[in-house]
Amino acid sequence: MPPPITESDAPGCPGIPPTWSSSAKDAVGTALGGSRVWFTLGFGIVNEVFYPHVDRPQIRDLGFIVADGKGFWVELKRLDSYTIETPGPGIPAYTITHKHARFTLELRICPDVKRDALLIEASLSGDDDLRLYALLAPHADGRGEDNRARIATHARWRALSAARDGTTLALLAMDDEGCDVWGRISCGYVGVSDGWQDFARNGAMTWSYPTAGPGNVALTGEILARHVHLSLSFAHGPDEAIVLGTSSLSGGCDENWLQHVEEWQRWHQWALGHSSSVLDQHAELQREVAVSAMVLKTHQDKVYAGATVASLSIPWGQSRTNGGGYHLVWARDQVEAAGALLAIGAYRDARDVLRYLISTQQPDGHWYQNQWLDGTPYWQGIQLDEVGFPILLASALKERGALRGMFVGEMVRRAASFIAREGPVTGQDRWEEDAGLNPFTLAVCVAALVCAAEFLDEPARSYALELADHWNARIEDWTYVEETPLAARLGVPGYYVRTAPPEARDARAALCSTVPIKNRPPSEGNATADEVVGLEFLELVRLGLRKADDPKITASVKVADALLRVDLPTGPSWHRYPGDGYGEHEDGFAFDGTGIGRAWPLLTGERGHYALAAGEDPVPYLREMAATASRGGMLPEQVWDRPAIPEHHLYPGQPTGGAMPLVWAHGEFIKLAASSALGRAFDRPEVVWQRYGGVATSTDWRSWRFNHRRTTIEHGKVLRITLCDPATVRYTTDDWQTQRDVETRDTELGVHVVDIPTEPLALGRTITFTFHWRESGTWEGENFSVRVEG
Repeated sequence: MPPPITESDAPGCPGIPPTWSSSAKDAVGTALGGSRVWFTLGFGIVNEVFYPHVDRPQIRDLGFIVADGKGFWVELKRLDSYTIETPGPGIPAYTITHKHARFTLELRICPDVKRDALLIEASLSGDDDLRLYALLAPHADGRGEDNRARIATHARWRALSAARDGTTLALLAMDDEGCDVWGRISCGYVGVSDGWQDFARNGAMTWSYPTAGPGNVALTGEILARHVHLSLSFAHGPDEAIVLGTSSLSGGCDENWLQHVEEWQRWHQWALGHSSSVLDQHAELQREVAVSAMVLKTHQDKVYAGATVASLSIPWGQSRTNGGGYHLVWARDQVEAAGALLAIGAYRDARDVLRYLISTQQPDGHWYQNQWLDGTPYWQGIQLDEVGFPILLASALKERGALRGMFVGEMVRRAASFIAREGPVTGQDRWEEDAGLNPFTLAVCVAALVCAAEFLDEPARSYALELADHWNARIEDWTYVEETPLAARLGVPGYYVRTAPPEARDARAALCSTVPIKNRPPSEGNATADEVVGLEFLELVRLGLRKADDPKITASVKVADALLRVDLPTGPSWHRYPGDGYGEHEDGFAFDGTGIGRAWPLLTGERGHYALAAGEDPVPYLREMAATASRGGMLPEQVWDRPAIPEHHLYPGQPTGGAMPLVWAHGEFIKLAASSALGRAFDRPEVVWQRYGGVATSTDWRSWRFNHRRTTIEHGKVLRITLCDPATVRYTTDDWQTQRDVETRDTELGVHVVDIPTEPLALGRTITFTFHWRESGTWEGENFSVRVEG
């Protein structure tokens, strides 16, 4: 008989403020069948488990204590002496072996392929007086607050159970004979009366509280068998969860394990037969390709087909209560991942991504900065690259004959119209920080407009190409600076800046403008634009707008390598930009709104793509990326680039507390492998290359628009006034001695334009204009001026 349970609720309500587990994940996984469970592993135990969607975590972690009941006890996640193995590369079924002088504990972990349950088989060997205890920290329905824990019973089974907002989880334990093997069970409040506190104070499990909650709760269960099968199951109520869990366990773990492994093996075999990323003679890199493919597949939802979250982790989760983390959808990350899916021949998955994007596009054509799976916005910044990327995905599918009759025309038209209306200035760059003119965003938008033309009718088609040509021709005017102190110090004529401020009309104006540096203390929060460089300009080469040997590109590579490259035990890596504040503090403490940005393996992949375009071997860059992976092959967002701080688990070249795995990084790894095999960037749109061939075209007009108001124009160029609504443009070139009224023409791409030639005008003449809005019948009430210069 199990020990008696005390009748009183656990003391200490509501417990300490809840946090999540560390983002340092060993591995992730899910079943390919109908199970709606996703799991993560970290420090040798189960971390966040997600159900019924990939954006909804249900626990903080599920760990174990080994104890003898006489004062000796060890918590596994603090032991940090374990290995992790899989049946093959990219097979998310894991055997974790923990070693201690007194015991060995082996855990086999995989999801039930049919049911909403995670299975764990535990085998304890060593001293006879040792016993295993399970520690479960529920965060039901994505929150650590207001959870209710209790010992649930149904039929002949007992379970450690917790619930919140209609979601219930149940942890069951069964031996090889099919018997319930829970001994003492207790519920408690974290930090006060939970099982870890019991062991820390008493050296053994002595508490048996039947319930706890609402609050930040935890459950502890003594396991009476040294070989045990555990099931963590999810349902609406405790009875359903227990039935699911016992159904999973009663079949034994072996049969489910074999079926799960076979299904993933078949998937990988299929992918290998269609893959563009086969790396002959590089078995270790091919293994990482397989792991990366599994990571992409694992981050997809099973109800909202195609929806892909950025990471099954929360950066610095152990210090966060925030429930969003990176298990949200970013259009950019989705398309970057979809490009990798195309590289492994997973066209159906890539089409699902595009279908999901079509379903969540806003009426004006843009996508939210990021969102939950159902399209509910989380942050609502405007990033023009996130509007351009879905067009690039549609074009990539079309280029490969893989659209299969999808209805993409309206999506493309709306997205291209949004770019035409809002560009070339973006509200945020790809790092979600600064507004302005950004080489990466401009490259994506130019390529997207060229790709969009393939789907548009006239006159929208011609205007999309005209606008793409114009922006492409102006990129250097907006973002390339010359004769700066930095250029002189590094011996180059000039370089591309990371971002020119929105008000900058050209790169010369950017010299004296400042850009904010986010995530830094207020005293360090600004820098002159010409001092801030990044790798954004490499996208110009990757998408086919500039050649790798363009002098401006090679000069910028020299500057970026001098300022951003850091050499680590794993190889060279690159920072995002000087002064980046998104990372741990110098002492290793977690990012808390300020910090110091570290090196990003993702950028090693981008630098590798440039190396390939420049005629170098990209394989060393793949090796450098792979060397930063966790024990289970997870690629991190950032790696530590300072001397080791063991107490914070920070070592040079190894993952920081940022997101891991980062889906974008895994997608970049696959695409660099595919590009290496192909001899060029896998995701370079053919229509863009055919139009530009790496060389900017010249245009005979210059644009004025409300979000980018030029004040001068070269003599001989046409002044194109671009408006979002139809209007009569009234202008004068002689200070209103005479005037002309011209009606705007509809481009059918969201904007209306008027062209004013400057060829007849003398140098120094000023064009002054205003607008009469057709729909409202009102005047703008303000004059605007552009001076004609030589």
